[in-house]
Amino acid sequence: MLSLAAVVLDDGGRIVFWSPQAEELFGYSADEALGRFAGRLLVDEQHLDLVIELFARVMESGRSWAGGFPVKHKDGSTRLVEFRNMRLQDDRGDLYALGIATDQVTLRRVERDLALSLRLISQSPIGLGVMDTELRFVLVNPALEGMRGRPAQDRAGFIAGQPPPFLRGDSIESAMREVLATGVPQLNRFTVGHLPEEPGQERAWSVSFYRLEDPAGRVLGLATSVVDVTEQHRAATDAARARRRLALVADASVRIGTTLDLEQTARELAEVCVPEVADLATVDVLDSVLQGLRAPGVPTGPARFKALAVVAAYPTEATQAPDPLGALVQYGTDRLVTQCVNTASPVLRAKVTDQDLPRIARDEDAAALLAAAGVHSYLAVPLIARGEVIGVVGLMRAGNPASFDDDDVTLAGELAGRAAVCIDNARWYQSQRHAALTLQRNLLPNRPAKRPGLGIAHRYEPAGATSEIGGDWFDVIPLPGDKTALIIGDVMGSGIEAAATMGQLRTATRTLAQLDLEPAQVLCYLDQATAGMDHTFTTCVYAVYDPHDQQCRISMAGHMPPVLMRPGRPPELLDLPTGAPLGVGGVPFHTTRLDLSPADQLVLYTDGLVETRGQSLDDRFEVLLSLLSGPHRDLEDTCDLLLRELRRPEDHDDVALLIARLEAEPPTAPVDRMGTTR
Repeated sequence: MLSLAAVVLDDGGRIVFWSPQAEELFGYSADEALGRFAGRLLVDEQHLDLVIELFARVMESGRSWAGGFPVKHKDGSTRLVEFRNMRLQDDRGDLYALGIATDQVTLRRVERDLALSLRLISQSPIGLGVMDTELRFVLVNPALEGMRGRPAQDRAGFIAGQPPPFLRGDSIESAMREVLATGVPQLNRFTVGHLPEEPGQERAWSVSFYRLEDPAGRVLGLATSVVDVTEQHRAATDAARARRRLALVADASVRIGTTLDLEQTARELAEVCVPEVADLATVDVLDSVLQGLRAPGVPTGPARFKALAVVAAYPTEATQAPDPLGALVQYGTDRLVTQCVNTASPVLRAKVTDQDLPRIARDEDAAALLAAAGVHSYLAVPLIARGEVIGVVGLMRAGNPASFDDDDVTLAGELAGRAAVCIDNARWYQSQRHAALTLQRNLLPNRPAKRPGLGIAHRYEPAGATSEIGGDWFDVIPLPGDKTALIIGDVMGSGIEAAATMGQLRTATRTLAQLDLEPAQVLCYLDQATAGMDHTFTTCVYAVYDPHDQQCRISMAGHMPPVLMRPGRPPELLDLPTGAPLGVGGVPFHTTRLDLSPADQLVLYTDGLVETRGQSLDDRFEVLLSLLSGPHRDLEDTCDLLLRELRRPEDHDDVALLIARLEAEPPTAPVDRMGTTR
């Protein structure tokens, strides 16, 4: 701490005032110094003439003098003292000399410290400022001056006025007042904002606050240090963004393609894009791809699309702007989605203009909806699978203020690339499934003609949309003597191969049935016939009903047991010799004779009706029997009831169902195959 001593001399050079600091500096008390000639007391003899000359010059000219020279201390030592001398005059005209003195070594150290402090403050890259107790700036260094967002020459306005933008706000002011009140510093407080001259650029600062006090503990104000950490903030933000995007790509690998349903796969892609990439996402596939009419190379000219998915991050009328789901629309080459598929490249409109909106929305009204929703940025990315363009993903931003950039193009392209293969797989699967289903339905019989003594109802229901077609079938075959063959079977396996095998077995069964053989014999021949087929295992029930003796002969090849329903009795699973599936070979089959009565019903079905995940087969049989034990129903209603109650959307197997009911009165005379009475 710098101590200043004050000494006053009269015009004769005698000491008339001696401060306590002078006693501390020179060692003499006031009693020892007052009234004495200062030169004799404090100056060595060899310097006395020079001192007297300097004293006279000050007293005569009135000009101040500053400098340093050695002074004698009371203890006999000599010290270098820095003096500031000036002339004084009282109200009577008497002249005096005032000398301000301090230890020169201490003064030089203070000067060096002050110079160093000022240099550090002025050249520091850290913004430094001092505020009074009213939080008004009284001092700022150039670094903080440069952060304030005003011209450098407007220094005074900054000091006396408001703090820079990043030091405003209730939370910042509350923190500063807390430091003033408690004296506890707040360090590295992170704040983000914008400077007036950079409205679109986010910046970040690390701010610290300290309370300033004098040696007596009186609060003088607040000091603040501000470090611009924008680059670190941007690097951290970019790193976090990269991590989120990597996580999004990894998440897409799990979330997209969970099924082979085309619409579901498209929706999964749109949901992955929202809200991380876009506020609104659409997925459209080329109709030519869906129809299997893909031409080699990149599409050209107008494009016909089918809308598969529209997903928004929040409720918005903008979802009404894209084409309705399932709609088929054709767009010209001026449309952005058409350009996207025709060039096989992303189409980016970072800033959507009024001219862009009609090229994005389906019509003028839809363009108005997008404008009202605040859509300001658009990105279309092609779906490319196995080197061929199959569709496009449309991405829009409205609530998200950021525009799409090159990083978004890269991310969207990565997501589209992964999803395109899944969508193409789903498209290919649905195409194959449709072909198999068409084949199977064409191989199944048309509605059977009315048979003597029997009422018949039947159903065929394919597996869920994400499952392959199976080889289930049923048939009703007219036989000589008014008899009727009832067949239901299930080729193990799925797809076109299973359907084709089913068609072969159905043809073989119809041929063998015309020989009027016992059911066990028919199954034996079928077992031999399957030896040359790819799908060698097939379960089957073959029954022949004779309306004249009201007797049914039935044989099974590893199939589910039929249900017999009799009026007034509970329905029962027939306990028949199960046999082995067709294709096992060398296993005998057995024929069982059943005596039936009018209104009795025989229910034949494949395993897709009763087998399901999560329930045992016995439990499912109980459910089946309970459904059939209800009141008398029309046969068609019974079919509908069983399928409605026993089937689930996620079931992975198809179902064939055949119900036959004996009429009250049998026919009076046999009828030949041509339908004429013999």
